[in-house]
Amino acid sequence: MKRILLPAGGAILATGLLAAGLASTAQADPTMASDPLVASAAKAAETVEFWTKSNNEALRSAKAFSPDALEVSKIKSGGGYSSDTKPGSTAPIGEEKKTTAKVQNVNLPKTIGKVFFEGRDGNLYWCSGTSIQSQYRNLVATAGHCVYDIAGNDEVVSRWVFVPGYYQGKTPFGLYVGKQAFTHYDFDVYEDFDRDYAFVTVYDGIGGVLNAADKVTYEEYVDANKKGLKTDVKATEVGKPEYDKAQNTPNAVYYTSKPGEAAKEVGPDYPGAVVERVEVTEKEYEAAKLKGTGRGQGFIWGDPLEEQVDKAKHDAWDGKKRTDAAGNYFITHYYIQKWYVPGKDTKYYRLDFFVISHKLKSVGRLGDNVGGQGFAWNQPTGKYVRTFGYPQGAHPDGNKPYTGVTPKWCYGKTGSKASQIAKYKIEEHVALKCAVTGGYAGGPWLYKYSNAKRLGYVNGVTSIIADTDGNNRYDTMTSAYFDGETAAIYKAAAATWSGKLIP
Repeated sequence: MKRILLPAGGAILATGLLAAGLASTAQADPTMASDPLVASAAKAAETVEFWTKSNNEALRSAKAFSPDALEVSKIKSGGGYSSDTKPGSTAPIGEEKKTTAKVQNVNLPKTIGKVFFEGRDGNLYWCSGTSIQSQYRNLVATAGHCVYDIAGNDEVVSRWVFVPGYYQGKTPFGLYVGKQAFTHYDFDVYEDFDRDYAFVTVYDGIGGVLNAADKVTYEEYVDANKKGLKTDVKATEVGKPEYDKAQNTPNAVYYTSKPGEAAKEVGPDYPGAVVERVEVTEKEYEAAKLKGTGRGQGFIWGDPLEEQVDKAKHDAWDGKKRTDAAGNYFITHYYIQKWYVPGKDTKYYRLDFFVISHKLKSVGRLGDNVGGQGFAWNQPTGKYVRTFGYPQGAHPDGNKPYTGVTPKWCYGKTGSKASQIAKYKIEEHVALKCAVTGGYAGGPWLYKYSNAKRLGYVNGVTSIIADTDGNNRYDTMTSAYFDGETAAIYKAAAATWSGKLIP
C-alpha cells in the first residue's frame, strides 16, 4: 500500500489531540490525526445558535460543496488493492423492523443526512454523511475534504454540524454539533486523497421549538428590544367592558382601541376620547416629543423599539435600520398617541407583548435516534454497493438535474482494479459508475445493504466525481479504499465520548 514518507522527527498528531482526551495508545499512532472542531461547549452552543436562528435560515442558505478542483476528467486503472490486514467488519446498530417492500423500491436509511459547515471563504456549504456505529452512538462518517480545509492550511472547517434526515430547513432528528474529527495523518498534513475520509464525534442532538413566543410585560418588551432580542406585538380583540376596565387600572397602556373608519381624531381632553397607538416616522416622533412625554399623558408612546428582522424586510424598510457585525438585521419603530371619538364601527383590542426565543433541548444520542451503519475494511472489490447522498451541483455542461432537496442513491459493482488520478496522486481509489454531482461527497458506500433493515456496512465515502467519457457529464465517482489503517482510525473515533450540550 502507498505510504507517504514523514519528515525528520517522525509523525506528530494535531494539536487538539491531548485536549480531546484520547487514550495514549491512539496518541502514539503515527497514521492518525485528530483535531477539535469546537474549542468548548460554549463555542458549540454558539454554533447551534448560528445555524438555528431565524428558523434555521443558515441551513436553508447553504449550498452544495462542489469545488471545481475535485471534479476531474481522467481516471486510470491500475493493479489491485494491497490489503494490509485481514478483512473485518463491525455490525450496524438500530436495526429496523423488516418490511415487505420490493428491493427496487429503495428504502432510504434514517442514518444519512447533510453535513453543514462554514468554509474558509466565509460561505456556507453542505456535504453528505451518515451516522455510523460507535461505542457512544455519537459518530458520523464523511469525506475528509468535508471536514478538513483543502486550501493547504491544514485546518478544520468552522461550525461543523450533522443533520440526519434534513429536509428544507427541518431537522427531524435534531442537529448534532461536531466535537472532534479523526482522519489519516497523510490527509490532514499532505492532503493525500487516497485517505479522503473522516470520522467525527458529535455532541448529543439539539432539537425543540424555534422562535417560541414568551409573553412579557411592556417594560420587559422594551428592555428586550434594547438588547437586540427578537420581539413581537399581537393585538387581540376584546369587548368594550374589558377595555373600559383597563382604562381605570394601572398599566392601562396595554389596552387600546382601533377607532374605526367613522372615528374622529380629537385632543386628549375630549370627553369620551380613546387613545390609540400609532406608528409614525422618526421625524413625526421627534416632533411629538416637543409636546410632552410619558405614556398616558403625553404624545409619544414609549421609547423607539428596535426589531430584529430578516434581510428582505430590512432591505424593504423605509426608515431607520442597521446591520451589526454578526450580520444581523434591525429596523426601528416609532409610536405616538392619538385620541379619537369612537365611531359606531369601533373595535377594541388588547396589546400583548412577546419575546421570541429558541426553546432548545437535548434530543439524545445520534445512534439512539437514527441508528448507525456498520463498518467494513479490507473487503474485496468488484462487489455491489449502494451509495447515498444529496447532489445539487451542475454537470460540466451546466445542466443541473438535482436540487439537493432529497437524497439520491446509486447501485452497482465497484471497479475491480485500483483507480488512479494523477492530479491528486491518487493510486488506490475505488470507482463506481454513477452520474451524481457536487453535494454527494461524503455520502456512504454501503456494502451488503439490507433494503428491509435500511442498514449495511460503510465501506467507502464519495470523494471525487469524474467525467470519464468526455461528454461533459459526470459519470463516475470514487472513494478511498478502506483498509486496516482506516479501521484503526475508525476504532479510535468510535471509542471516544463527546457528551451533551444541554443537560
